[in-house]
Amino acid sequence: MFKILDLFCGAGGFSSGFEQNPNFATLIGVDFEKSAIQTFSHNFPNSLTICGDITDKKIKNEIIKKSKELGINMIIGGPPCQGFSLKGKNLGLDDPRNFLFLEYFGIVERLRPEIFIIENVKNILSSANGYFKKQIEQKIANLGYQVNSGVLNAYDYGVAQNRQRAFFIACKDKFIEFPKEKNEKFSVKDAIWDLAYLGSGEGEIISEYKNEPSSKYQKMLRGKYLQYHKASNHAKIALEKLKMIPSESSKEHLPKELWGKQKFATTWGRLVWDEPSPTIDTRFDTPSNGKNSHPFLNRSITPREAARIQSFSDDFEFLGTKTQVCKQIGNAVPPLLAKALADKISEIFCE
Repeated sequence: MFKILDLFCGAGGFSSGFEQNPNFATLIGVDFEKSAIQTFSHNFPNSLTICGDITDKKIKNEIIKKSKELGINMIIGGPPCQGFSLKGKNLGLDDPRNFLFLEYFGIVERLRPEIFIIENVKNILSSANGYFKKQIEQKIANLGYQVNSGVLNAYDYGVAQNRQRAFFIACKDKFIEFPKEKNEKFSVKDAIWDLAYLGSGEGEIISEYKNEPSSKYQKMLRGKYLQYHKASNHAKIALEKLKMIPSESSKEHLPKELWGKQKFATTWGRLVWDEPSPTIDTRFDTPSNGKNSHPFLNRSITPREAARIQSFSDDFEFLGTKTQVCKQIGNAVPPLLAKALADKISEIFCE
């Protein structure tokens, strides 16, 4: 049994995926955001939660103390990495903005888990001609671990979304290969077809299902009821723009004077039913933010639709304001991607 410390846990997407394999249990979740910790605690009632800044000596010592008491032997998490960019000075781990990376490694050094996993933006592997990647791998090797790094796309592991993220998997005694891609792929339609009935401003925090599931993906993720299937109440001008955009189309159907100041080509874009969603971000409730409007309804996708596309079960409930919930969903590791990693690790250790 792997006993997990989830650092920068957010709402708990990473842990949600790992706990779908019986060989893993998250015993501690740590995050700075109070609303995220409330969501994590709600969905992992048997886990200890710590809300605070891991650079605070008191918080750090509490994490170490509780981890040792509970026998933590695995750490997962994605330290924020503002200092890793495609341009600029090659400071890497020495960049002051990457202090949370060093804090993560500091906790690894004190706990010496059997395995630890770092999840991050994919550019971390290619930035500055791979300089940062080499630095991180050298740091891991210096700690006495074997490491495998690479980019995984959630779409290849049963998630209805193109979402590419970098992973470093470090293990004391084994080289952990990445899981093989799954043959079965899912689309936006597979994820949210059964939820296509709300207009702008409609819906409740808690509601009953109105339609039967129409895909394997929906059947897999459906729960007892729907939570946060509530549409944004869009301004009149936003609704007028959406009405001009045909099903599964984008802003090229708008007069150019209505395009707005956004420079990205995907703004005011509708999702396409038979394709995976682009990466869900933290502002998916705003049509002008990107390609996150409903394929044919005149609204952006709801938090529950975004959570479905991220592969959260409908039984996973989010706490906080709508803005906080959107941030929790957009920042999460897709649970089914995390499950694929858990299944591979379990397979290797059971050989």
